[in-house]
Amino acid sequence: MKTHYVLLVMLCLFSQMEPAPGILTSLGRRTEQYQCLRNGGFCLHSSCPSNTRLLGTCKPDKPHCCMS
Repeated sequence: MKTHYVLLVMLCLFSQMEPAPGILTSLGRRTEQYQCLRNGGFCLHSSCPSNTRLLGTCKPDKPHCCMS
């Protein structure tokens, strides 16, 4: 019976639509926001300013990754 509880907990942990950034990092994947900042970009809620270009996204917090 304990095995069923362990399996249920594991199923609940791994069935999330968007896992937490800490879980992604521990699995070797990086969040889009981390990749944007590492590539020299910055994240904005609004569209990118005219002197910058759209590099990608910063999901889930901010939709635009802009770069000078």
